Amino acid sequence: MDIVLLVKSVVGLAIILGFLILILVLPQRREKKREEERKKEEENREKKELDDTSFEKLYAIIKHRASTTGELQSALELLIKYHPTIHKKLGIRAHPESDVYMDIIFKLCRHKNTNKNITIAFISQLEKSNPEYKKEINDAMMRGLNSRGI
Repeated sequence: MDIVLLVKSVVGLAIILGFLILILVLPQRREKKREEERKKEEENREKKELDDTSFEKLYAIIKHRASTTGELQSALELLIKYHPTIHKKLGIRAHPESDVYMDIIFKLCRHKNTNKNITIAFISQLEKSNPEYKKEINDAMMRGLNSRGI
């Protein structure tokens, strides 16, 4: 009977040991899965942010007449953050793609949900990034403000 009792206790202890090892291993697997899911979510968020910061999407938000003040402000901040510079001038002529930035300024000044703080902040940051276009930026701003009829 001593041998039977010894075998039963060894088998019981082996089962308990297996159960304890299983308890220790499963949370690590879950943590790895959670960490992988977090990484995937972060990559998706970054990908979505990069999609949202494309020049065309930001330009569309600014052009859209129903954009709110908050949407305008965030779009302009992202535009300054990700697309701050205008192409260099071609001699004394402005680069053809600079017209898009001038159109953004014009549409911003004419937008019904804009205010002076948003406009001044955007124009001053754009002038800091592109000092050679200071005259063109001011001209676009004046054309936009004069066309408002206020």
